[in-house]
Amino acid sequence: MRLAVEDLQGGYGETQVLFGVSLDVAEGEVVSLLGRNGMGKTTTIRTLMGMLPARAGRVTLDGRDMLGLEPFAIARAGLGLVAEGRQVFPTLSVEENLVATARPGAWTRERVEALFPRLAERRRQPGRLLSGGEQQMLAIGRALMTNPRLLILDEATEGLAPLVREEIWAVLRALKQSGLGILVIDKTLEALKRLADRHVVIEKGRTVWAGDGAALAAEPEVLRRYLHL
Repeated sequence: MRLAVEDLQGGYGETQVLFGVSLDVAEGEVVSLLGRNGMGKTTTIRTLMGMLPARAGRVTLDGRDMLGLEPFAIARAGLGLVAEGRQVFPTLSVEENLVATARPGAWTRERVEALFPRLAERRRQPGRLLSGGEQQMLAIGRALMTNPRLLILDEATEGLAPLVREEIWAVLRALKQSGLGILVIDKTLEALKRLADRHVVIEKGRTVWAGDGAALAAEPEVLRRYLHL
């Protein structure tokens, strides 16, 4: 499995946000997408998932062109999305949320509940009654139930309590060890450094730096210049 994004351009209506985003994720690899707020990270995810139209560029999965496909077709091709803001179905139960978009494969409800025991405890509760952390667990579980080849997380731990954040990071480490490719956005840089194999930095809708953890550690000016750290 290889996701390749090349010179992606797009935006909202007449407002262009992306001017040339390039990144790739290989099978079993974890890649972080870094940048300050408003630099185009979420727009990149929405565009490659078909939720926004691309103006130029390419998005391919194992060489197959993804641009122009409907979001459901992109999901069927193997991209699983955990969207910013969780977006669970509020009136459906935890179990109904999990099975609503499920596809056959190794990830079953039982396996998701083993990963997140609290979801098993709250199986009959509607999504709106879950805590923020439980909703994020449900959002990740729902994405896994599509049996993706690549999991994409937009703000993986935003707004969560510290203990819940640690639980989410532990789950992502376990998913990495299982061989699942991951593209992740988050503001917790230290956790991303420990998890990700490579990092991609975008600034004003363009990829401005890419490299592995050793390269990032050797170039602290990257964090100062583009992330103001």
